[in-house]
Amino acid sequence: MKSCGIIAEYNPFHKGHQYQIEEAKKKTSADVMIVVMSGNFLQRGEPAIVDKWKRAEMALASGADIVIELPVAFSVQPADYFAKGGVALLQEMRCDVLSFGTESGTAEEFQQFAADWLKNEEQIEAAFQQFKNNGGTYSEQMQQAAESVLSKHSLDLQLPNTILGLAYAKENSRYRHPMLLEPIQRLGAGYHEKQLQKTSFQSATAIRKQLLEQQISGQISNVDKQALKAAVPAKVFNILVDSQLVDWNAFWPFLKYQLIVQSEEQLRQTYQMNEGIEYRLKEFVTQAENFEHFVELVKTKRYTWVRLQRLFTYVLLQFTKDIADEALDGPKAIRVLGFSAAGQQYLSQIKKSVSIPIISRLHQKNKDLWEIDIQAGKIYQLATGEVTKEQDFHRLPLRKVEA
Repeated sequence: MKSCGIIAEYNPFHKGHQYQIEEAKKKTSADVMIVVMSGNFLQRGEPAIVDKWKRAEMALASGADIVIELPVAFSVQPADYFAKGGVALLQEMRCDVLSFGTESGTAEEFQQFAADWLKNEEQIEAAFQQFKNNGGTYSEQMQQAAESVLSKHSLDLQLPNTILGLAYAKENSRYRHPMLLEPIQRLGAGYHEKQLQKTSFQSATAIRKQLLEQQISGQISNVDKQALKAAVPAKVFNILVDSQLVDWNAFWPFLKYQLIVQSEEQLRQTYQMNEGIEYRLKEFVTQAENFEHFVELVKTKRYTWVRLQRLFTYVLLQFTKDIADEALDGPKAIRVLGFSAAGQQYLSQIKKSVSIPIISRLHQKNKDLWEIDIQAGKIYQLATGEVTKEQDFHRLPLRKVEA
């Protein structure tokens, strides 16, 4: 069976994601579409708007055949580590093709750029250190570093999906048998667009903003309701409107508690807690009126909003430097969240060739393989209020009901 893999967050799943799955399947003639999906905490340091099971259900209903979970150690990371975890899992799944959305670039351009990058990695890193404190964003600095070392290229490293695509291509190139690449051109609204547009392909950012505003106000206009309905598949819309939605505000009391009770020395053990930022956190935590106010008080040119959100997630999860050193070696297991009939057949086909365990059900004997994510799931439940329904223990993979 030919397989095509996608690394995603689906926060939430929308018609742009559905288009990507359909196009990737058509272009690669894949029998099975495998999605490696972030769990309950995401790359930009945010909690998912709905939990991993609901997002896996959305993906299965919209063309995915297998959904496996990207461990939180990799899911709350900049592009390179995010790609490391996702590509490692697709390699374990014996995936033939890696597909990703991008604003620009062909498979050949990504492959060539990745090869040039890896060949000149030390020089690029040295150049990056020179640009590091010039006041630009990380992506601007990395673009400058790459352009100072590599020959001219057409990939724009300031575009978010292109950055991720390059990270996937670089990581994929490290393997003895790399997957083929299949970029899919991104359509519709921009990645960071905060307002719903007159298009079927909306940004996840705009959809989340609209949904959360609706939850706060308790109402939604007919115009906005129709725009949301047009932006997501029908089943996804029904899941979203019936769910308790989550954002950082729901975790603010828990983060505030952690920052107050932990000493500076304890906070320094947190992964990515560097440069004395712990003193700034302790100084402002009791002054902040809410989460957004806290971030505004703390952020600097070096500590951007996204970097702080990731740091706060590490504090919330008590993800320390020692834990990170071990966890970031690579995924310890393949955690299956759901599958179709074709997906189940594919899992049976590859199960003897994988080098790490496939987990379809967590229990006392295998819990050590998923310990960090089990804790992350319990913390996520604090915000949803669904204390009677575990995120991990005793949860069997979802089975797609075939039409």
